[in-house]
Amino acid sequence: MLEIQNLTGGYAPQHPVIFDIDFRLESGEMVGLIGLNGAGKSTTIKHILGYLQPHSGSILFRGKSTEKDPTHFRREVAYIAETPYLYPELTLEEHLELTAMAYNLDAGWRDRMEELLEEFQMTKRRRWYPGTFSKGMRQKVMILCALLVRPSLLIVDEPFVGLDPLATHSLLEQLTAMKREGCAILLSTHVLATAEKHADRFILLKEGRIVLSGNLDDMRKQAGLSGASLDELFVFTAKGERP
Repeated sequence: MLEIQNLTGGYAPQHPVIFDIDFRLESGEMVGLIGLNGAGKSTTIKHILGYLQPHSGSILFRGKSTEKDPTHFRREVAYIAETPYLYPELTLEEHLELTAMAYNLDAGWRDRMEELLEEFQMTKRRRWYPGTFSKGMRQKVMILCALLVRPSLLIVDEPFVGLDPLATHSLLEQLTAMKREGCAILLSTHVLATAEKHADRFILLKEGRIVLSGNLDDMRKQAGLSGASLDELFVFTAKGERP
């Protein structure tokens, strides 16, 4: 569904921060994007979303360049950002209504909205404004908007920060259900135990380059660490220390 080919880029042409990033994301799978702060995870995501223009390489969605056909791409992708971006003058319910309008969702979106509000314990807060929300509640608004869309491709950047355990459980259940329905999910997170349990494959970045990729067995072979956990592989790639 999504194919990244030899992507090099960054915030200034003379200073790339990611180099030759190359991976695929198929329908019905979750890929974990893992790395230290500054490894290039968010930069990779911003290039995929079109916020940054590649220095070289290409990004294809269903075989078509996202740069040449951005409208088609944006209709089918949803994004949960690490930092919530909300409109202070809109209530929670109005954020969801705006999302439905932007994606031209069919009439069933209101039933979906009610289910999500109930699932994430936000029904009583539907007419609240973002200024009254805690960090976790603001994150829930972003999550609800993305899940309302039922996208073909979901990109998630550190979604668990600030969430209570029940909301985390609900989000993981929703992601699992979306996978079963064929959604492709790119998940960037530092919560390695959760990623190891729920992701199908992984991409480990270091200093803007892929150092390990594949499922756990693939990466164990690449690192020469039989039986290593994702956490141990992460420490090995980050520090060069064997468990």
